[in-house]
Amino acid sequence: MPDFLSMGISDALVKKLREQGVVSPTPIQEEAIPAVMDGRDIIAQAQTGTGKTFAFILPVLEKIEQDSGHIQALIVTPTRELALQITDEIEKLIAGLDGINVLAVYGGQDVDKQLKKLRKKIQIVVGTPGRLLDHIRRGTVDLSNISFLVLDEVDQMLHIGFLKEVEDIIRETPAARQTLLFSATIPNEVRKLADKHMRQPQYIQVEKRQGPAQNVRQVAIQTTDRARQGTLIHLIETHRPFLAVVFCRTKRRVSKLYEVLKGKGFQCDELHGDLSQVKREQVMKRFRDAQIQLLIATDVAARGLDVEGVTHVFNYDIPLDPESYIHRSGRTGRAGMTGMAFTLYSPKDRPLLDMIEQELNIRIHKQNAGNFAKEDKKPSSIDETQKHTPRPNGKSSGARTSNRKAGTRQKSEKTKQTGPTSHPLKKKRTRTGNTRNNRTR
Repeated sequence: MPDFLSMGISDALVKKLREQGVVSPTPIQEEAIPAVMDGRDIIAQAQTGTGKTFAFILPVLEKIEQDSGHIQALIVTPTRELALQITDEIEKLIAGLDGINVLAVYGGQDVDKQLKKLRKKIQIVVGTPGRLLDHIRRGTVDLSNISFLVLDEVDQMLHIGFLKEVEDIIRETPAARQTLLFSATIPNEVRKLADKHMRQPQYIQVEKRQGPAQNVRQVAIQTTDRARQGTLIHLIETHRPFLAVVFCRTKRRVSKLYEVLKGKGFQCDELHGDLSQVKREQVMKRFRDAQIQLLIATDVAARGLDVEGVTHVFNYDIPLDPESYIHRSGRTGRAGMTGMAFTLYSPKDRPLLDMIEQELNIRIHKQNAGNFAKEDKKPSSIDETQKHTPRPNGKSSGARTSNRKAGTRQKSEKTKQTGPTSHPLKKKRTRTGNTRNNRTR
């Protein structure tokens, strides 16, 4: 299996990848990176979640002329969200590297701020078709010297009616450019676009990924928004994971859940995009060294995370698409070991769960939270706790009640517990429930 270095990616970028937990290329990266490094046009048919972003970012960064005063690479995306995501990935890779700057341009953003940034030396522009054309007409974006044109999720641009704008943008670029087209599907309109504007492209196809590995047991737990937190805590205390990743949908929810679990004595930390690189590295080291048991993270922050010994994944918030479900569940059951992936869902989430099963052709075992996470009259979700007035010591009455119950449960369990046997490394850590904070309040 080739590695990034053997494909021509520099030590500096490989180090940046390792800091993000990315240690080996995905199938799309294995095929696309060498072709781009060789100067070929490519048509890559790949789903979201296959690592396609790094497949074009890495070789483009390697071939960019640093400190150049003109735009060398243009990346066109269908949505502002994708433009921001790609820009964020590039910024992480070029952090600390001199001479390369990236700018995202999209609708809904202050045009004057964009114009001010465009006056600086920008080598890479990431943008949506409408706003890019606006800048072209203003004369504020000059594409006459670009070397790379990346068209990402072209089928989506076709779906929302941007293909004409894409053609208008292509006409502003030099014929000698290198064109990289990425699309989950290749309908006739996209194929015609490629035939018209690409030079003998190499066709790359990565098969759609199926569900998680067979050694990952998948369980969906129906609960309610109010009881979600109690359901998660019960699962953690019942299954006693050696290492676990808890996924939340947003950075805000990650931070709130982290504070709740930390306050209840769990060994945990948070991982999201607002953390500095130094802090991210510290968190990942603590997790790899098993100094913490629970890593609470967003999808983007945990992308490419590869840690030996992760026994459980908890989807505190249900994934929004099948690719995210695969990515999350794939954090466990690695290197032939068994794993468990729990997904918490409320009745309103059921259509999402059904869609994930249908798209991946899998069947997820379903349970009802039932009696083990009864709804409390007091708020218990990470959103509702903000409305609850805390007691003077900073703990809400609900949290104190929960701690008393947990303490009683621990005492009874201590007399019965024989210790977990599900993971050979478990002996390195005492049970999570025994780490609760017993200091004088």
